Amino acid sequence: MAKVSGLGDTVSVDDSGGSARAISNDITDFSINLPQNLLDVAGVDKSAQERLIGLGDGTVTLNGVFNAASNQSHDVFKTRSGTRTVTIVLYEDGSGDPQLAMEMLVGNYDISRGTDGSLNWTSTLSLQSGTVPTWGTS
Repeated sequence: MAKVSGLGDTVSVDDSGGSARAISNDITDFSINLPQNLLDVAGVDKSAQERLIGLGDGTVTLNGVFNAASNQSHDVFKTRSGTRTVTIVLYEDGSGDPQLAMEMLVGNYDISRGTDGSLNWTSTLSLQSGTVPTWGTS
């Protein structure tokens, strides 16, 4: 796969009942963060940092347009409890596209009304399962 745009991405998030809901149409933008802790372990005999790899983590921030229709974004996030599978496929065209799936918890679901009358939301989800997030293909 060569360089691609961010057009054609798909995002699915489980609702509180555990059913995956494709909410890509409600999402205006998103970010994926996969930080890796680095443990400082330099001894007094060193002149520079020495590190080991520590725990991995994952967060996803979704921003979207409010949609109260059945099985859409408001239905997915209005109840924040429970573990959610978040699946993001980049540039989905059916040819082994990059896919990331993580078990996550909903940290927030914030709704805001803009001065222009727009009604938008933001939700941040954080890794729950203790399993290091890894990329696969769809």
